[in-house]
Amino acid sequence: MPRKPATPYSYPGCPKLSHGRYCDGHAKLAEHNYRKYERAPEIDRRYGRQWRKIRARYVATHPLCEQCQKEGGLTPTQEVHHILPLSRGGTHNFDILIALCKPCHSRISALDGDRRRTSRSEKRERLG
Repeated sequence: MPRKPATPYSYPGCPKLSHGRYCDGHAKLAEHNYRKYERAPEIDRRYGRQWRKIRARYVATHPLCEQCQKEGGLTPTQEVHHILPLSRGGTHNFDILIALCKPCHSRISALDGDRRRTSRSEKRERLG
């Protein structure tokens, strides 16, 4: 049975033709570009099955964004935010979690400057 005609490689600007996706020269570069946005394995371990269960329980008890509620809005919870990040000694304890919608979570994360804040009380003050 005849094969399909060779096509250009998927890497932008590569003039070679083949039946595969990438040429030998671009395969490692393409893999690196796709993997650079993945979490590190040690971070994945922190957010495994146990975290998903804790998150589901927290969302069940806090179905609305806590920040929007303070401002008089009623937005469903989409994210659960650690007030004290796990990397700074935080835990999955309900006392240091807050239910947020995506816009509020993005705003708080941006204000934190990649989680440079260390004190739970400082973050609570910033949240208002």
